[in-house]
Amino acid sequence: PQLPEGADPALGTKPTVAAGEGELTKLTVTPLIEGTGPAVTAGQSITTNYVGVLFANGEQFDSSWERGEPATFPIGVGQVIEGWDKGLVGVKVGSRVQLDIPAEQAYGNDAAGGRPAGPLRFVVDILAAQ
Repeated sequence: PQLPEGADPALGTKPTVAAGEGELTKLTVTPLIEGTGPAVTAGQSITTNYVGVLFANGEQFDSSWERGEPATFPIGVGQVIEGWDKGLVGVKVGSRVQLDIPAEQAYGNDAAGGRPAGPLRFVVDILAAQ
């Protein structure tokens, strides 16, 4: 993928994402790589690479890496799950963060329409924000 200027080269490689431990009760944002770009603000469109797994067992359910291109969407305006809207605003471009998202800030506890149920873990690379 096209990396931000000065970004850690690790952002060019798909991360390995493991299962979480214990009960997930609140949104947790863990910086894995600290970016040097501007902080993401609500209302911007962000370009990301990400891997999503079930928090309980680490089973992957979604990944932009498999599609071969980053995903771009508006952040902080209700277009994505609440855990992304709340967890990614303020993160700097060029960062890789782990989002541990409780079910009520993801898709809930009922798997419908092919969406994963329960708490989720995402590792998200912020490649651009505009």
